[in-house]
Amino acid sequence: PYHDVGMTAIKVASFGSAVNVTLGLPFPRTSPDHGTALDIAGRGIADPSSMVAAILECARIATRISTRLTPTHI
Repeated sequence: PYHDVGMTAIKVASFGSAVNVTLGLPFPRTSPDHGTALDIAGRGIADPSSMVAAILECARIATRISTRLTPTHI
């Protein structure tokens, strides 16, 4: 329930450009700031910006983590 409360405020302030980052996992996990939008799926009108931002942020996090790992961590 707390995720939904926080994301509502973020969506109002910056819908389409925010990225959700889940902390505390042993791997990076990000997601776009929007839902599945099934009502517009396949119509060619969806804006992929938030999904692209989520993928790029996940890659940045993974890169930072991998540069800190030593062979004993792997």
